[in-house]
Amino acid sequence: MDSQRVKTTEESGLIKGYDGGKQVKGRTRHLLVETLGLLLSTDVTPANTSDQEGARRLLAGLKPLVPRLQLIWADSAYRGEALATWCDTVGGWRLESITRHPQVEGFVVRPWCWIVERTLGWIGRQRRFSKDYERQVQTSETLLKLAMIRLMVRRLAMSTA
Repeated sequence: MDSQRVKTTEESGLIKGYDGGKQVKGRTRHLLVETLGLLLSTDVTPANTSDQEGARRLLAGLKPLVPRLQLIWADSAYRGEALATWCDTVGGWRLESITRHPQVEGFVVRPWCWIVERTLGWIGRQRRFSKDYERQVQTSETLLKLAMIRLMVRRLAMSTA
């Protein structure tokens, strides 16, 4: 599970915010992917929505759709006992926050977090997702799903050729 802040355009709808930490005026894409990097769930919120609140929105109602989900890996933005307790109560999920080792300097690939980062990279290769151009957040979520469907179909076509 991870999130990505993206800028919006002037024509984008009223649902946008300002994230002071990242200094982005726009929206946040929250993604939950499985271990191959394929999309399980997505939610688009204003950029000033915290990662903790975005995780709750992302995971709410997911239990019947993905009954075999047991463990969720997330980066350090999702750590905290409150969210872990909420995950256990709502879905019976165990939330494991993967943090940096304090003695390591520079860039280090964190186990399992690179999968969702790779998925964000796949999505970012498409020009449409460089910014959030949509007026409604539902359209943004639908286009994210369509982009992942397109990616999966292309990979299936290459594997059968």
